[in-house]
Amino acid sequence: MTPLRLADEQTAADLATYLTRAKRLDDEGDVRLQAVGSVLAAWTCVLPGRGLGSSGLVLGLRTCALAEPATWDTCVPIAAVTDRLARGRTQLEAPPVTSQPTWRALTPPRSGWEPVGLVADTDLLAVAREGIAEVAQGAPEGSGASAVGDLRSRVWGRSTATVPPVPAGTAFGLHALGFLRPEAGVQAQVHTIGPWTRVATDRGFVLTR
Repeated sequence: MTPLRLADEQTAADLATYLTRAKRLDDEGDVRLQAVGSVLAAWTCVLPGRGLGSSGLVLGLRTCALAEPATWDTCVPIAAVTDRLARGRTQLEAPPVTSQPTWRALTPPRSGWEPVGLVADTDLLAVAREGIAEVAQGAPEGSGASAVGDLRSRVWGRSTATVPPVPAGTAFGLHALGFLRPEAGVQAQVHTIGPWTRVATDRGFVLTR
């Protein structure tokens, strides 16, 4: 594949920040890099979901500009990209090691989304903080992985009390990835298609099913 050339150093720094936050959620996590024309889409997994249909799956998406058109679609460990960006590079060559996370096959559609309303960023931030506290209190140190997984599934799978309601996992993803804007009055856009819900700010997108 032709190397990806990011638009500039600021673009590279923004991408590095996003991926660093995603890596904190899963130190061994992966990123799907999709380049179409002069836009790069970087997908990461916030919550893996459960069951055959990966119910509760939450994905993060950040798009950025490329210096020249390219065609890419590959999954690699996040560390393989952050290591390169940390050295100040604006060009990404195809990493020698790729990955195949299960969520790659569940990437949402690009078109056909229906707008359903707006939700204040401050409300989403409150939902995220309350959920984080609930998970921390309900899963003390020593809790088994299965118990923790069940609790996280319950907390982040339920709908918020906002209008329109959204899965709480979207609020968690937006907060964890740094996409929320704490300024009063700022609102995130909500769209749906089939089993998917997408919540977007000008910093990025979080999608769940």
